Formats: sequence, C-alpha cells, structure tokens
Amino acid sequence: MPYEPGSTQCRGLIAAKENLISAMNSLSKIENIDHIQKQLKDLYKELDDIHEARKVIENET
Repeated sequence: MPYEPGSTQCRGLIAAKENLISAMNSLSKIENIDHIQKQLKDLYKELDDIHEARKVIENET
C-alpha cells in the first residue's frame, strides 16, 4: 500500500522534496556547481526534518 500523507502540509513537503530530488538529478552532470548541489541537499534535509516532525504531530491526534 502506498504511503498516503495525512495533511495538506505533509503533501506539500513531499512534493517539495520530490522536486528537489528532480532538480538535483537534473543538475548532477553539470560541472562546477557542487556548492549548489550542497545547498539543495541541505534544503532537502531541512524539509525532511520538518516532515518527520509533522508526522509525529499528526500521529498524536
């Protein structure tokens, strides 16, 4: 069974994370942009942390 997000916030976070993965994949073959890739990875991690926190909050209700 596929994961079904519980709220609009979770769906938005999932979509944002998927878009960041897509952007990172698109940029992966471009030279000299390691700093941009790192920023995108850092942003992904921050969104993932927010998403995990949201899941905890939603499971409590």
